[in-house]
Amino acid sequence: MNSARHLDLGPIRRAAGTVKLPGSKSISNRILLLAALAEGETRILDLLESEDTRLMLTALRHLGIGYGQDGPALRVHGAGGVFKMKDAELFLGNAGTAFRPLTAVLALCGGDYRLTGVERMHERPIGDLVDALRGLGASIDYLGETGYPPLHIHSAVATSVDRVSVRGDVSSQFLTALLLALPLTGREMVIEVEGELISKPYVEITLNIMHRFGIEVGRKGWQEFTLPAGARYRSPGEIYVEGDASSASYFLAAGAISALSGGGPVRVEGVGRASIQGDIRFAEALERMGAGISMGDNWIEAGAGEAAGGGKLHAIDADFNHIPDAAMTVAVAALFADGTSVLRNIGSWRVKETDRIAAMATELRKLGASVEEGADFLRITPPAAGLASGVAIDTYDDHRIAMCFSLAALGGVAVRINDPQCVNKTFPGYFEALARISG
Repeated sequence: MNSARHLDLGPIRRAAGTVKLPGSKSISNRILLLAALAEGETRILDLLESEDTRLMLTALRHLGIGYGQDGPALRVHGAGGVFKMKDAELFLGNAGTAFRPLTAVLALCGGDYRLTGVERMHERPIGDLVDALRGLGASIDYLGETGYPPLHIHSAVATSVDRVSVRGDVSSQFLTALLLALPLTGREMVIEVEGELISKPYVEITLNIMHRFGIEVGRKGWQEFTLPAGARYRSPGEIYVEGDASSASYFLAAGAISALSGGGPVRVEGVGRASIQGDIRFAEALERMGAGISMGDNWIEAGAGEAAGGGKLHAIDADFNHIPDAAMTVAVAALFADGTSVLRNIGSWRVKETDRIAAMATELRKLGASVEEGADFLRITPPAAGLASGVAIDTYDDHRIAMCFSLAALGGVAVRINDPQCVNKTFPGYFEALARISG
């Protein structure tokens, strides 16, 4: 039964087949923003069609950017610099990949802008980014609680400072936002990162896409980044969006779990060894858990490996700071392991679409797991008697919780997913894709 309120999944006996991945949300929204700021027109192919990209596109239209379909591509007419529209109210839902970069860009555009979102977006911190922008002369007011959206950005005169610092241990999106925005100053600018930078692969995505739009960023490790003087975004003409590596994790895990009982393999197409996304390293975690992994430039396959004969995956104890989104899938795969797994250095989960550490612990316990949660870790021991059946999984308006807990059905149990529409944030066709590989 599928309704607006829930989706009931029957037991999945085996999973096998091929899934063509939707475009990456992280890449899609970065490309959309840079295409809007660039000189010239950009044809974007394989753009993700989801709630978060629609929110970005709507915001760009309110800012005066024209775009339209051009065959299979979206053609975006670049502004050639700062946005020409100097007064706008933008609703950005719970899209961090839109809210944080647009905050930084609009702070340098010399206009009057109001940025709002859903209630959860107003609970996600942005104070470190605002502090950094104020150091550049930006005028930004909080319309609610200090340190959190919604925001009112006023027209302001930029200072002549050439260095800015930002914390790296809350969200890598703060650094990404500054990297994307600072070329608009026209000056050489240095960004210093305070503390340990989390989610480094997402910053690598930012640097790679900036390169495609004509800007080379200098760097000293992960502590200092230099934007060159006179830099301008220039359209590459045509650009493709990779498949979403985080979304790949669900299907790869399905292949690995199914292989324990003679099923699999499952192949995903759209990402592979040539990917610019760090989340392809989820495949390494699966391999450590005993799955068989093979990979080409644009595909990854998971199936029987050394764990297949024993009927259980290997428990894992690892640092997942580098792949926080895909690590959620590891937490569910741990239900099929031969012992206690520990996911470490995942504190960033606390400030995502929901408090993911608390939410994941709660839902894993419903399935019978013993779970210990800390400030930045989860310790998961699977139930000795098998997964509980008929459990209703609450999803907290978090797309990744809905998708990763659907894998519990591979334990031969029925699972109810509450509010399944939350997957529209990144993967509107997820449950249909899962059904196609399920038997």
